[in-house]
Amino acid sequence: MFLSRLHRALGALIVGLALLIGAPAALAATRQYTVSAPDGVALAVQESGDPDGTPVIFIHGLLGSRLNWDKQLHDPQLQRHRLITYDLRGHGLSGKPTDAAVYTDGRRWADDLAAVIASTQARRPILVGWSLGGAVISNYLAAYGDGAVGGAVYVDGVIELKPEQLVPHPDVYRDMVAPDLKTHLQGERAFLRLCFHRQPDPDTFSLLLANAALASWEMQKAVPSMTIDAAGGLSRATVPVLLLYGARDALVKTAPSIARAKALNPRIRSVLYAESGHAPFLEEPDRFNRDLLSFICSTASASGGRD
Repeated sequence: MFLSRLHRALGALIVGLALLIGAPAALAATRQYTVSAPDGVALAVQESGDPDGTPVIFIHGLLGSRLNWDKQLHDPQLQRHRLITYDLRGHGLSGKPTDAAVYTDGRRWADDLAAVIASTQARRPILVGWSLGGAVISNYLAAYGDGAVGGAVYVDGVIELKPEQLVPHPDVYRDMVAPDLKTHLQGERAFLRLCFHRQPDPDTFSLLLANAALASWEMQKAVPSMTIDAAGGLSRATVPVLLLYGARDALVKTAPSIARAKALNPRIRSVLYAESGHAPFLEEPDRFNRDLLSFICSTASASGGRD
């Protein structure tokens, strides 16, 4: 109970700091509310941008929250669209159950996304998933199909949790779940460093590290065993799917991951960011935002007549 209250208090503080740092005009219109997942987990949801624009749902990665997407949420061109973020279960201001099964069962993460889509009444949203968020999209497509979405963008997304697609860092992952607090936090810091080829400025990194400290330890222990139905999701996708990956990713093996995704669905397109690591949306935000905006516009145009 104490840890739960502490997580909420820290989360509120971090969000407050982010609001002070961010652009006042954009954040003035931000809405924050809670959606309940089918299994009862509370999901913190946020909205900004033009409520009449194309809905875009951003799904962050491991140890993240909606704060990962600040450079997208504050982009004037992207603000012409309805920008929806939510904190994954076990992260940020969302619920943090202690049962490992709520994290290893990939269908539950898919159900969370379905609950967000339904509760926001987002019509044919574009899904944008970073790292773990890509796995969430795959599980959603496998469970629900793509009839309710307009397209999907995988940002250095985890296609499958297989050795041939992931860069091994056994010491880092061991330390992230260590019972010793100092070792645990050092592991999280090392993991965050691996996310970037172009390291963020100290203030941004400090915020991301505080953000990571909110993540559930139980989730971190369980998520390496999360089920991912990439074959069932990507292979049946008929909507446009775009892969935006950093060529210098130190966590996900870029070439094998892209090859596996295209083997499942040859219609998938991919774009490489030669000077980015695992987080091109933070390392090369201007280019990333242009690419995302182009995808949103082209997808909306192509599906204009589709219900």
